[in-house]
Amino acid sequence: MTLSHRVQGWIAADPDPVTRAELQALLDTDAEEDLSARFDETLQFGTAGLRGALGGGPNRMNVAVVRRASAGVAAWLTRHGRGSNGVVVGYDHRHRSADFARDTAAVLAAAGIPVRLASRPWPTPVTAHSVRSYGADAGVMVTASHNPAPDNGYKVYDHTGSQIVPPSDAEIAAAIAAAGPANEIPYDADSPLITSIGTDAIRAYLDDVDGVIGPGPRDLRVVYTPVHGVGLDVFVALWKRAGFPDPIVVPEQAQPDPDFPTAPFPNPEEPHVLDLALALAEREGADVVIANDPDADRLAVAVRDGGALRVLSGDELGWVLGAHQLAVTDGDDRVVARSIVSSTLLDDMAAAAGVPCRVTPTGFKWISRVGDEDGRRLVFGYEEALGYAVSPVVRDKDGLTAALVFADLAARESIADVLSRLAARFGAHATAQWSERVADAAAFTARIRAHPPTELSGMQVARVHDHAPGVDLIEFLFETGRVLVRPSGTEPKVKVYFEAIATTVEDARVQVAALRTAFREYVGSITP
Repeated sequence: MTLSHRVQGWIAADPDPVTRAELQALLDTDAEEDLSARFDETLQFGTAGLRGALGGGPNRMNVAVVRRASAGVAAWLTRHGRGSNGVVVGYDHRHRSADFARDTAAVLAAAGIPVRLASRPWPTPVTAHSVRSYGADAGVMVTASHNPAPDNGYKVYDHTGSQIVPPSDAEIAAAIAAAGPANEIPYDADSPLITSIGTDAIRAYLDDVDGVIGPGPRDLRVVYTPVHGVGLDVFVALWKRAGFPDPIVVPEQAQPDPDFPTAPFPNPEEPHVLDLALALAEREGADVVIANDPDADRLAVAVRDGGALRVLSGDELGWVLGAHQLAVTDGDDRVVARSIVSSTLLDDMAAAAGVPCRVTPTGFKWISRVGDEDGRRLVFGYEEALGYAVSPVVRDKDGLTAALVFADLAARESIADVLSRLAARFGAHATAQWSERVADAAAFTARIRAHPPTELSGMQVARVHDHAPGVDLIEFLFETGRVLVRPSGTEPKVKVYFEAIATTVEDARVQVAALRTAFREYVGSITP
C-alpha cells in the first residue's frame, strides 16, 4: 500500500478533526518526508507506556492512538478478570493532556469499566497513590514527564500502584494491535461509570504522606520551582502541613505552562533549567533550592557548599536521602534499592546498616517492586535520573515527598557536611554522565559491542559485563570505577554513566572526568 493510501486510510478512521485536517494539509502539500516519519513506524507501547511527539499518524501521540491504547488496556484488564474496581485516570497540563484523559475514560467506560477521572491536572505521584487508595485495578497517567513541549505520553499502573512490567506491556501491545480502527472503538463520554475526583484524591495523598517526616527544626529558607509544571499547589500544601516557612517560588516558572517558555527541555538535569532558581536563591539568601520536573515525580536540589550554591547530582542526592532513610528507619524487614546505573555507594551504606540493597534494571517500575517477592519493606529506592522513593505509600518515584525528607534533613545539618562524612567513611565516590542524541541507538551500542575499549585514560578494563539480551546495557569494570552504556528508554539518545572511587573527593572527580573524556574520544574513534 502506498504512503498516500495509508495516510488516507488513517484520516478516514481518525475521530479527531484537528489531526484529520493536519494530515490532509500534509497530503495536499506533498510533505512526503514528514508523512513518512509519521507512518513508516508505529509508536510502540512498552513498560513506559507511550511517549512521543503530538500530531496525526500512528507514530505520534493523538486521539486515535490514545483510544486504541485505552481499548488495549480494557482488553488486558478483562483478560485477567480485573476492571470491576475501576481505573484511575490522571493527567498533567501538557497540550492535549485533558483531551487524552477524557478519551481514555470514555473508552474504558464504554467497555464497562468504572473510571475515576481527575477533575484537574495534578502530579504523577497523586495518580500512583490513588490507584492504591481507591483500590483500583489500574491507573493511567497522561504525561510526558520532563520531555520537551511538543511531546505527550500515556503511562499505565497495575493494581499494585506500580508501573507495569513484562509481560503486561506485551499483552497490552497485542490488545492494541487487535483493537481495530479508532473510529470503531466503543466510546461513551457521558457514561455514568465515569466519576470525577480531585480535592479528595489530593487530600488522601497528603494525609498518607504526612508521616514521612517526624517533628524537628523547620528553620529553612527555600527557593522552589515546579519548572512550569503541576507541582506547586501540592508542594505548598505539603510544606504548610510540615510547618516549614513559605517557600520562595520562582515567579517565571510558577504556573503550569505547556510551552515551557524558560526551559525548552524542562528536565532539571539539563543545563540552565535551574538558572532562574539559583539566581533568586542568591538574591534572597536562601539555604537550598528545590525543583521538581513538570509532573513532579523527580527532584533536584542545590545546597550551600563553602557558601556558594551547588546543584547536587542525582547520585549525591541519592546518597544523602539513602543515608537518612537508613538512619531513621528500623526493622529486620527493611530493604533499599537502586538502579544498576546508579552509584554503588548505596550498597556500602546499606551493608554497614545490615540492610540488603537490591540492584535493579533501569526504570522505577523495577525499584518500586523490590521487597514484594520476599515480604520486605522498601524504605528507600533511587535512580540517578533524579527519581527517589522515600515512602511505601507511593509505589513510584515521588519528587514531592522526597523534597520533604530532603528539607527535613537540610534543616538539621549542612548537606555538604553529610556528603563529607559519607566520603570519609565509605570512600570518595564521583559520578558523571554523557548522553548523545542518535538516530539509531541500537546501532550505536552494537558498534561498542563490536569494538570494546581495553583501556580508558590509562586504566585497564578489568571485565566487560554485557547484560544483553535481557537488558541492553554494557558495563566496563575497572579496579576503581566503571562505565555503563545503554540506550534511553524514552528518548532517541544513548546514555553513558561513569563512576570513580578514590581517597579524596577531588581525586575521584578528576578520575571520573578523565574517564568521561577518554570514553568520548574512544566513541569518536569507532564512529563512522
